[in-house]
Amino acid sequence: MSSPATPDGVRSVVLRSGVYADSVRLMQVSREVAGTDGVRAVLVAMATPLNLELAASMGLAPAEDAVPEQLLVAIRADDDAALAAATAAVDAALAARERAAGPAQAVPPRTVGAALAELPPDAEALAVVSVPGQYAVAEAADAIAAGRSVLLFSDGVPVEQEVALKRAAHDAGVLVMGPDCGTAIVSGVALGFANVVRRGPVGVVAASGTGAQQVSCLLDAAGVGVSHVLGVGGRDLSAAVGGLGTLDALAALDADPATERVLLVSKPPAPEVAAAVAAAAGRLATPVRDAVLSAGTPDLTAAVEALLGDLGRPVPAWPSRPGDGAAAPPGAVLKGFYAGGTLADEAMLLAAPVLRGVRSNTPLRPELDLGTDLSAPGHAVVDFGDDALTVGRAHPMIDPTLRLEAISNLAARGEPAVLLLDVVLGHGADPDPAHSLVPALTAARRHVPLPVVVALVGTDADPQGWSRQADALAAAGAAVFASNAAAVRHALGLLGGAR
Repeated sequence: MSSPATPDGVRSVVLRSGVYADSVRLMQVSREVAGTDGVRAVLVAMATPLNLELAASMGLAPAEDAVPEQLLVAIRADDDAALAAATAAVDAALAARERAAGPAQAVPPRTVGAALAELPPDAEALAVVSVPGQYAVAEAADAIAAGRSVLLFSDGVPVEQEVALKRAAHDAGVLVMGPDCGTAIVSGVALGFANVVRRGPVGVVAASGTGAQQVSCLLDAAGVGVSHVLGVGGRDLSAAVGGLGTLDALAALDADPATERVLLVSKPPAPEVAAAVAAAAGRLATPVRDAVLSAGTPDLTAAVEALLGDLGRPVPAWPSRPGDGAAAPPGAVLKGFYAGGTLADEAMLLAAPVLRGVRSNTPLRPELDLGTDLSAPGHAVVDFGDDALTVGRAHPMIDPTLRLEAISNLAARGEPAVLLLDVVLGHGADPDPAHSLVPALTAARRHVPLPVVVALVGTDADPQGWSRQADALAAAGAAVFASNAAAVRHALGLLGGAR
């Protein structure tokens, strides 16, 4: 119900029962509605304890008790007319989702298992599970019991339950991708945050979402393409999980006649897990090449180029735009503002031998931890997609607000810097990232001399269009590179090897 008008505007906080949408879609709805004229704040989310806490911090707590199965629609607006328009926008966005899902059923299935039971026995299906972590395991287990592979988008799944699911999947001859698997491409179908890339002979196994996007987009640019991209979740190569998903994904690609080569993308695995995976890879008929980021191998682009050599394919000139050639101001430091965690790690690994003390909220070494002061002076790479910065808000690939604020604050502080950014395109991401980024960069550069370098990960077939985005960013003065490694090296070059 709506509240009386006050200096803070009017508000409406409603709990709807019998309605569910996955978290990514609801984040997108919230962002769409936030752009409605006269809307001051909006939160459309399942009524989980975390989301209720966020609503309370926004002054939009519901008056009655809520349960996680309810949909929370909370809006504050300037006046009743704006509130009505925002509510109508929420309804329209949710209705559009329902239309996209197909004709309604009289009694829709309540579980993944029930939905799979309604399919013909010979129907090929993969279950996508995107519910709060405490409910995800049961839904994934249902799919495994039905003999289906699972993309487990949900996070918050305890590691012991991840292990149990992956062991059950192995025994059933299916695959669990995840938990916290944000990117996959299966038989040409993009799932989660994935790009539109051509089909080809390379299978990718990835414990990294943006790392998988980077290598698949570079392969597309080289005219090669991928057969499948199988995400396994960021914990899979830890000692606790033991590479269970990776081993099964490698075996699946080895059995796939369309896959001629495999690229394994990951941050450094546990040593004993790396040894087990290497031994298993050596027994496969399909050659496997590592793209594992470490101090000795800090470059995903170099791994793709080596793979192209394996295939006897030439390495192309990776797409780029020169920007306006702005020079770094005296005393400049590197400021890397990233949405992709693996891309941020790659930037730090490449910068570490050149720059002393690159600090981060996700540092390479504990003594380089930024803590909560993301605006501390000196060289820094901030991962805005880290879990600590996405509590109660959309991932920066969807909602750039936090990063845009950081760019504005950097200009206001006046610290001389070279600004290094990633922009990741594809399904699920911001439909037009340049639309908000270009004005922010233009405003910042009016205040201070600020060379900008962008790693633009995507393809021309993506909904946003790599070339369209690159041209817009270059017109704002940014140097743009399809390769994150090339972008980092360009930024370091502008700093002149500063220590």
